Amino acid sequence: MLGQVNNEGRLDPKERHEIGTRVRRPLFMRCLYRASIKKRIKHTAHLGSPQTQRVISNDDAATMQQSFPMNGGDGPHSYRNNSHFQRQDINVSRTMIEEAIAKKLDVKCFSSNPFRLADLGCSVGPNTFIAMQHIVEAVERKYLAQGLKSEMPEFQVFFNDHVGNDFNTLFASLPTERRYFACGVPGSFHGRLFPESSIHFMFSSHALHWLSKVPEELLDKNSPAWNRGRIHYTSGPEEVSHAYAAQFEHDMEIFLSARAKELVVGGMIVFLIPALPNGIPASQNPYCVMFDLLGASLMDMAKEGLISEAQVDSFNLPIHVASPEQMTEMVEKNECLTIERMELVDSRSKLVGPINGKECAMCLRAGLEGIFTQHFGSGIIDQLFDRLSKQIMESSHQLESGNKEGTLLFVVVRRK
Repeated sequence: MLGQVNNEGRLDPKERHEIGTRVRRPLFMRCLYRASIKKRIKHTAHLGSPQTQRVISNDDAATMQQSFPMNGGDGPHSYRNNSHFQRQDINVSRTMIEEAIAKKLDVKCFSSNPFRLADLGCSVGPNTFIAMQHIVEAVERKYLAQGLKSEMPEFQVFFNDHVGNDFNTLFASLPTERRYFACGVPGSFHGRLFPESSIHFMFSSHALHWLSKVPEELLDKNSPAWNRGRIHYTSGPEEVSHAYAAQFEHDMEIFLSARAKELVVGGMIVFLIPALPNGIPASQNPYCVMFDLLGASLMDMAKEGLISEAQVDSFNLPIHVASPEQMTEMVEKNECLTIERMELVDSRSKLVGPINGKECAMCLRAGLEGIFTQHFGSGIIDQLFDRLSKQIMESSHQLESGNKEGTLLFVVVRRK
């Protein structure tokens, strides 16, 4: 029954409320029901070999979209101007990449033109351009060595990084004399990026140590893995290290399965990743030591009242430094991939002179400022990395005397 209408032709307010309630309640219940159904939906993704399937929930898909982009632009704190350590690693590995292509990449089995390459985690340049040019030249030499000059393909390079990456700076600085067609592919590499059997060669440098998310146990006060007063696992209890390792293994399984699907048979992945020799504690790795120094700087700032300890307790860097043993196990789990070469490289041996605290701090800031700003705000950033610079100099002996077996893992994987 309709409510009473007043002299102006409007419903009485009380009647209007009652009718609105009767109309809205069923609609609200229908929406609530749909939401509950959606939460139970699972998406099945066929990744890797036909025998291997992963079930990825909506929550998993959401975590794949978490973005930790490097500092964009061309300013004093940009990744573009503060990534020379990463560039050094690319240059150190150049000969090894050329050897892998010359000895292990059989271009005769590739029938498609163009030859497609992808850089996963390309950031904003110029390092990605240097790497792509080296690879294109090495592939060209391989075609010539196999007597296939008349079949020399054109090249297409896909530059991939998170949606939040500064692709404008990347493409504005593309080399004018490049010998390839360039494309951008925004999205997380913790999932599919390309059509099946479409890529011939993939490359990734200083990207795979980033986790898709922070392990949830680290933020649970009732968990033995609660990482109170720290932002990394370097000096944390064993439970914290295990949580990081488990998340890394989960992410790598998805990464490798996706790449196995996207690579052509005989295709290749080469990646460079910060690493820890088998059996060596994280406290002897310079990357991990600097993460600990960052955590110590934050705790000092908390004691001074600049931030709260609760803010530090609820922040953890989503970065894991893997060992060769761990990487070997992950690749061997995938039936479609085989390891052609894995080697620890001590790129620090190529650096000249003692550690420069300011230089190291600037490099870390270019890569980490975004994630620190998201959590702590921009007001502490200058002071945080100034403190880090001083702490690096005070800990220079520890950083320089760390393990000499190598801090960079060079890996060549081929698609069976």
